[in-house]
Order: sequence, then C-alpha cells, then structure tokens
Amino acid sequence: MRQQRRGQKSSNTLRIIGGDWRGRKLEFPPSPNLRPTGDRIRETLFNWLAPDIRGSRCLDLFAGSGALGLEALSRGASHCTFLETSAIAINVIGNHLTQLNAGGRGRVVNTNALFWQDDPFDIVFVDPPFSEGLAIDSLSHLINNRLLTDGALVYLEVPSTTSLEDLPACLSVVRDKRTGSVRYLLLEKPP
Repeated sequence: MRQQRRGQKSSNTLRIIGGDWRGRKLEFPPSPNLRPTGDRIRETLFNWLAPDIRGSRCLDLFAGSGALGLEALSRGASHCTFLETSAIAINVIGNHLTQLNAGGRGRVVNTNALFWQDDPFDIVFVDPPFSEGLAIDSLSHLINNRLLTDGALVYLEVPSTTSLEDLPACLSVVRDKRTGSVRYLLLEKPP
C-alpha cells in the first residue's frame, strides 16, 4: 500500500492520462483498499502496450479503482472486463463507465478473480492487493483456465521485493521495472 507523505491529503481522483478521455478526472471514495496504479507507471505501461491496445479484449483482474481498464478503453481497447469483490469499487467503476459513455465496452463482475472463467483475453492487468501475495496464483489461474490468447500480454504489479522465481514457464518477461516500492512487469504468452 502506498504511504502518504506527512501532511499530504490523500487524492480520491483518478486521471485518465491518454486516449479519447485524456485529462478526464474521475472521483472514487476514500478506501485503504484502493491503490490505483500511479500516473507515471500507467504512462510507461501504456507506452509498452501502444502497438497492441487498439481493438484488444482486456481483463482487469483486481480492478479496484478501474484505472488500468479505463485507461485501456480510453486508448482504444474494444472491451474490458473488470473483476472486483468490493461493492463500493464495483459501483464506482460502473458509474465511471456510464460517465464516459462506455457501458457497452465495459463489464463489471462481482467475483473472486481466482475462481472466474471466461473466453481468452489479449491483455490482462494483474495488480492484486500487495498484502495478500496473490501474484503467482493469479498468473497460474490465467494459464490453467485458458484465459490468455496466444501472444497475450500480462501486466503484473507487485511490491519491489517480490521474488518471481515461480513465474509460470509459459510466460516470458518482456519488460521489468522498479519504481520506489513497486515492481511492474510486462509478460507475454508466446504464440
């Protein structure tokens, strides 16, 4: 969980940083469980994804604020499914999709991400709660339940100290960066 600087107010605003909704600010309620991916990391991620995002079918596995999936839709993804268990987060993401007139391109599902199944996705965002150590289990779930298309890209965000020696063998690391206490990777399921 990100630490606030002393005297700094927490921000309950999510800013879309690129695409059709660039600059749009979306409000979400204060919650210790919501940790939206920061602007700088999102900008780097979507620069990585730029050649692949348009027309892609995306999955936001632990949606939280919906920052990653909403950014993907803004940049031309054809669809994004948001998985979340928090009723507050589910309502917020649904409201954001309505505000952005994107209801037909997004679907919010109230479910445990490790038990959910559907057709395969082109791009998957995996940003599980840092305190729960769900990274490897999440990746295994994606592989075992055939939730990735051939050539699919998987974004993984974990604490910078996380060891990924148990990364599923069928995923290759395309990018691997650290910023402060966060490690973020782009993985690929080769065709």
